[in-house]
Amino acid sequence: MTDRRSHLLKTLPPQHFVGLANEVAELEQAGRDIIRLGQGTPDLPTPEPICDALQTALLDASTHQYGPFRGQARLKQAVATFYLNEYGVELDPETEVAILIGSKSGLITLPQCVLEPGDGILLPNPGYPDYISGARLAGAVVRDLVLREENGFLPDYETLDTQDARLMYLNYPSNPTGAVASPAFFDDTVRFARERDLMVVHDFAYGSIGFDGHVPPSFLQAEGAKEVGIEVYTMSKAFNMSGWRVAFAVGNADIIEAINTYQDHVHVSVFSAIQAAAVAALEAPRTIRDDLARLYEARRDRLIDGLNRAGWAVEPPEGSFFVWAKVPEGDAKSFSRKLLHEAGVAVTPGYFFGSEGNGYVRFGLVSPEPKIDEAVERIERLFAAYEEVRA
Repeated sequence: MTDRRSHLLKTLPPQHFVGLANEVAELEQAGRDIIRLGQGTPDLPTPEPICDALQTALLDASTHQYGPFRGQARLKQAVATFYLNEYGVELDPETEVAILIGSKSGLITLPQCVLEPGDGILLPNPGYPDYISGARLAGAVVRDLVLREENGFLPDYETLDTQDARLMYLNYPSNPTGAVASPAFFDDTVRFARERDLMVVHDFAYGSIGFDGHVPPSFLQAEGAKEVGIEVYTMSKAFNMSGWRVAFAVGNADIIEAINTYQDHVHVSVFSAIQAAAVAALEAPRTIRDDLARLYEARRDRLIDGLNRAGWAVEPPEGSFFVWAKVPEGDAKSFSRKLLHEAGVAVTPGYFFGSEGNGYVRFGLVSPEPKIDEAVERIERLFAAYEEVRA
């Protein structure tokens, strides 16, 4: 059959996660019991007050119509109030807030809003793979923003060559590394962006998930941050609303206007009832997010302690709901396949996130503790079996 995809679509990188999901499904269909620790989707239901708000909004016939192109005024005001209360950041709800149909949509379409074909874009390596998809769709040239363990998985601005880059993506707490950024780092980022005339996008997807007392700072808390960039915040991770597809971008008014203009031409807006539920989430007590962060911290500790007992030394992350583990032997691909096929534990090989991830695998903390315990036991048995063979 003729391949009717456009040349543009053919430039997109492969969706490795689809292949991994298919491989796991095939093993399960063949009767294997696979513990899935590779996924990055919250496993718990959306909190009841948010669901109640959706149900109430559904009974209001006005929500059944097209909503305002640029989002409900009440939601944009709720976003501004949330940022003021959480981070002390003042936002104009009309000019500095854009409502998104999920953060992935915003992050992928943003390069088309602010770049010309051939412009450079600095993307984290390792980093969220779909950043590259957005760059390719915009005809931008990807430049690696190399993140290494010895530097805390932060970019080294003193040695970084921006070349032709006009846009830079950051993500802290990080997917996949779990690394966190300090206020001082964001101050340096603003300085660097000003010097190089760079726009900055901070993907704050895991902003509510910090461990060991760490509270992840907002990029917009840095003085001058709104002059150089924006922050993207999703409801998916903080409120277990991954299937609801609602997020927002905040910050630089010119970039926000570019996003809104693009969205005016592509779609109307998020379903109004979902926007009402998002308001309820943002106005809900902070305990909803804090309790969730404590749950992920307990799972992190369970996994790290178990892996260390098994002889796999792994550093605990300070944020996100991922554990980034250096493989004890081989490379990410061969080791992750060994875990899957010999131990029945599915993890994500680090090369999915870029060349700098090839020595790591990613665990997701989105499975209940009994599953984590069982996965550790299987890994421990696998390691013991290999030690016997070597002996």
